[in-house]
Amino acid sequence: MFEIVMGIDDFLIQLVKYWISLEALLVVILVWIVGFLYNWRFKKAGFIGNLMVSFSVGMTFVFGGIAVGKPFEIIVWFFAIITMLINLGEEIAADAMDIEGDRQIGSRSLTLVLGRENALKISEATFLLVIVASSLPFLLGWLEWIYLFPILLMDVVILYSTSKLLDSRIVNRRIYIRWIYLSGLVAFLIIIIIRMVR
Repeated sequence: MFEIVMGIDDFLIQLVKYWISLEALLVVILVWIVGFLYNWRFKKAGFIGNLMVSFSVGMTFVFGGIAVGKPFEIIVWFFAIITMLINLGEEIAADAMDIEGDRQIGSRSLTLVLGRENALKISEATFLLVIVASSLPFLLGWLEWIYLFPILLMDVVILYSTSKLLDSRIVNRRIYIRWIYLSGLVAFLIIIIIRMVR
């Protein structure tokens, strides 16, 4: 079975190398290594594991930039970092919603190390950083103002959902993590639609 999996990996690496570029291949290898290390050693490492997963998610934008021949476009890296931060906030908040599960597997999550409410405050700070940073593309001229609406929509949902995540009276706070994810997805879809119709 292991040989089959490695054969598939080799095939995918060759496919990326010849069909896209060497840079894309290097990104695939880097993300593969991070994923391997995460599953092998860092899944229970808490914050370091959260960073590894979030890094891999953010790198999808870098890979996309390479695929369309714009690997050094600043907006590509901006969206990669924003996506990484959103995922990091979600990872920390999700751990806070599953203390027992983390305790049973022996995880060193921020929730078990610092407590649920402190972990949620770190998650909140991460989401607030996303909201503050989302103004940069407009202030620095990386994006036209027509794209402000989807970004604002995402920011409003993130702000509202974050306030709910901090409300200990709410039994099912996990739903607000999904809202944050969906707001990011909707924002990117609207940006794509605007780009296509212009």
